[in-house]
Amino acid sequence: MLRRGSRKERRAINTGLFQTIKQHVQDRSPTAVRFQMMTDRGNGFYMWDGKLFHSDIIRACIRPKAKAVGKLVGKHIRETITADGKTLTINPDAYIRFLLEEPNPFMTGQVMQEKLETQLCLNNNAFAVIVRDDRGYPMEIYPVPAAQVDAIYDAGMNLYLKFYFPNGRQATFPYTDVIHLRHDVYENDIFGESPAPALSGLMDVINTTDQGIIRAIKNSSIIQWLLKFTNSLRPEDLQKQATDFANNYLSINSASVGVAAVDSKAEAVRVEPKDYVPNAAQMDRTTKRIYSFFNTNEKIVQSAYDEDEWQAYAESEIEPDQIQLGDEYTRKLFSRRERGHGNQIYFEAANLQYASMQTKLNLVQFVDRGIMTPNEVRAVFNMAPIPGGDTAVRRLDTRPTEESGGDNS
Repeated sequence: MLRRGSRKERRAINTGLFQTIKQHVQDRSPTAVRFQMMTDRGNGFYMWDGKLFHSDIIRACIRPKAKAVGKLVGKHIRETITADGKTLTINPDAYIRFLLEEPNPFMTGQVMQEKLETQLCLNNNAFAVIVRDDRGYPMEIYPVPAAQVDAIYDAGMNLYLKFYFPNGRQATFPYTDVIHLRHDVYENDIFGESPAPALSGLMDVINTTDQGIIRAIKNSSIIQWLLKFTNSLRPEDLQKQATDFANNYLSINSASVGVAAVDSKAEAVRVEPKDYVPNAAQMDRTTKRIYSFFNTNEKIVQSAYDEDEWQAYAESEIEPDQIQLGDEYTRKLFSRRERGHGNQIYFEAANLQYASMQTKLNLVQFVDRGIMTPNEVRAVFNMAPIPGGDTAVRRLDTRPTEESGGDNS
């Protein structure tokens, strides 16, 4: 059982973890580190020969969602209620804004969000540890490359997570200092269910199919013709006859016109390979089942969607993770008292960037009605902001309904 240590002791544990992470990075090449950090192993995690992310189909399914989550913009919102009404302040504290933009010296916010989403899709769990200063303020956030995670409690029933790293080291953190994202929470109240039982059969089919294709390609370069001679020949003569036949009739540099002629001393017989090659329909059904597991489709994977198709995908897949990400950041970065004073983290999506040009042009009318600022519309077109463009404007021929003097009933 763990006792609840002082803040200084907890910080010492945190420092030990990041020394472990840094040592882990130093001990391996950058490529190996990337794959190792993407592939979690052990209890609660799924491993396809330790390299699930190496599957082209799995990576294709995950990539659109991870990139979309990486494009979310984290903002610190503070809503203050006074006698005069609500006051909304965006990024009121510089240290929180910098933490969202650059969570640690090795990553931008966009990179870490992509990394967490990738781990979440692969394992149904993703973890990041918050490093705090002596006063308890969050200063850095690091994604955790854990191979296994155990949930343990101290005598006061405070929850801790014990991380086992691929290099054999261990570290323990209070759950209040761990950003934990989850999918498929069912039997376990803390961890998301492993996708292994659902994916293992499909991955076996894909692996067997790929191996069959590879064997068929390799076997296509073995013996394709057999020369049968009526007379007995010495081994060196057999080899010479086979070489001459190949050079004269099978080589692309031969002078043959597509016709081979042999005399009665030999008979040329074509050898047909009998390797199993899966048919296209079977491969297509397997691929679609993988797509269905990740709730995606071929259009999303190949970026061939229209705005309605992307909107449907975003609402079903991206927005739930967007909400979970904001909620988890909020409750782990701020105390209850701070949250009670209106502090929260919100990850904003610019879904209109996926809209058609006609839809984007229709947004112009939102500017003169005060719904969007000029710079917000310019951001949709990927244009730089302009001075004064963050001020909402409104047409002069509009005014609040209570000033119109008319009957609104």
